[in-house]
Formats: sequence, C-alpha cells, structure tokens
Amino acid sequence: MSMVTGNNAPLSQMNDTATGLSTRMIRFKHIFLALILSVVFFLVFCFIALHAYIAWVLSNPTVAPLYSNPKLAKDMEYENVLFPSIDGKKNMSGWYIPAENSSRTIVFSHGYGANREETWIPMYDLAHYAHNLNFNVLMFDYGFASQTSKEVATGGKEEKRQLLGAIQLAKQRGAKQIVVWGFSMGAGTALQAGLETKDVDAMILDSSFLLEPDTLYHNIKNQIDLPRHPSLEILELLFPVLNGTSLDQIPYTEVKKNDYPFPTLFIHGTKDDKAPYPIAEKIAANQTHPDSDSWIVEGSRHELIFREYPREYLRRVSTFLGKLQSPDGPMPE
Repeated sequence: MSMVTGNNAPLSQMNDTATGLSTRMIRFKHIFLALILSVVFFLVFCFIALHAYIAWVLSNPTVAPLYSNPKLAKDMEYENVLFPSIDGKKNMSGWYIPAENSSRTIVFSHGYGANREETWIPMYDLAHYAHNLNFNVLMFDYGFASQTSKEVATGGKEEKRQLLGAIQLAKQRGAKQIVVWGFSMGAGTALQAGLETKDVDAMILDSSFLLEPDTLYHNIKNQIDLPRHPSLEILELLFPVLNGTSLDQIPYTEVKKNDYPFPTLFIHGTKDDKAPYPIAEKIAANQTHPDSDSWIVEGSRHELIFREYPREYLRRVSTFLGKLQSPDGPMPE
C-alpha cells in the first residue's frame, strides 16, 4: 500500500501542476481578452470622439470680426439696423444702404464661416456695384457670425428664418422688388427660404452649397479620409445634440426638384471643392422661368468667380437684373 501511495505522489503533483497551469492559462486568456476589448472600445471611443469634434467644428465656425463698414470701404452712406428673424427667435444686425428714390432692394446672403463683409468675394465691391444700379442694399450677419450673441450654424434650418426676417425688413423699408444674392451656404439658405416666401422677385446664387449627405461627406473627405459609412450615420446622430438640427430638417430633396416661380441666376465653378457643381446644374435645369439662367465656369473655384472674371461676372449679373421689370423705371447704365 505504501508503495502504491508513493507511486501516486508524483502523479498528484503533476495533476496539481497541470491544474495550476490551466488556471494561469484561463487567467491569461481573460486578461488578453480584456486588453483586446479595451483597445477596441478605446478605438471606437476615439472614432466617435473624432466625429463629435468634426460635428462641433462644423456647427461652430470661426468667423472674423468686422473690420470696416460701407462708408469707409466704398464711401456709401448706411444705417445700422437691428431686426428679428421671421419667427422672432433671433435679432439680426446689419447695414442698410439706401439708394435715392428706389423701391428695389438687394439682400446679400453671406456664406458659411464668413460675416456680411465676406472679404474674399469681395462683398463690398458687389454692394457698391448694386448701389450704383440704384438698388437699396441690405447686408447682415447670420446668427453663427454674430459678434454679440453667436449661435450655432444649422445648414439653413435657422438661417432661412433669419433671411426671411431680412426680406421682411426690406419690405418694411418700402421695397417693391427684392433680389436675394447668395453665396455658398448663403445661396443654399436662399433656396430653402424661397420655398416659403412669395416676397422674392429674383435670386443670384453663387457657388450654391446645399447641406445634404453627399455634400457633407464630400467636404469631410476633403479634410480627412474617413469611410462614408458609418461616418455619415454617426454625424447624423451627433448634429441634433450639438446644433439641434437633423439632416432630415434640411429640405434638400425639395430644393433639388423645385421649379421656383421667380428667375434665378446660378453661377458655379467646375473646380468647386466644397459644393460640387452638378448639384447647381441639376437645380438650374429644373427652372422653367424664361429669365432664369446659369453660368458654369470651367476651372473656377468656390466663391472666387468674381475675383477671377470680374468683367464677365458683372456683365452677366447686369443682363440678368436688366430683365427684371423695375418698379422705378429703367436701371442706370
């Protein structure tokens, strides 16, 4: 019996060793799995955090302060104006530049990341040109460009209400003919506002940017190479949290198929890296008003067409505006 017991001792030790190894292996597997899961969760967190940062940056563009005014820039007399958005939620500030005995007004609708001056266009030059045609001119800041009570950018959801407030101010100042001249997102905002108002008589739309999934991803991919899916889905979840706006609240489908009752002039460059020109072409093709027109400029970039072709730009705009029946008689040459 003692011999058997003696022979079983090493076997017992081997079993104990195997059990210990098995326990350590299980513990190692658990630790390894926990590490893998931690890394995966960390990468997922970083991926979502990156999208949250992108959504926050897009909702809160950096806008330079005003550096001049119509008097200093172009010797145009002007008034500081404060007016509410059409729903009364936001007070907008701007400049009203009156023309002598005129009931025609051009409302400038600036783009994303800019204020009413939009220096790279440059806006003062176009305001001066419009004023020389005896148009009253209204230049104002959208909420995201406000220097006193800044709000988030919403891709046109709130901005269209602010633009409609500017149109209402023009009417209150006696305008019988209102032209909206929009740039980039300001042009896309004008198209959205045009779905809801009968007070616009014409639109000039330069480098129209319409927020939709395709243009959103196009602009993101220009900066960082992210997969389309699930990036778009994540951003669509984050935007309502960060700026209160869902892409579903932007009527981009309706804009792209709408035939507006007033004449429109679309101006767009084929090298536009922010707003792909086929979208502008598509909207322009839907227009049946006999005075509507489009100018697609080969090789031109976003919002730089006036800088690149100032004479041709103003010639086409003058021709377009000249077709409008003026309540004040013929436009000055």
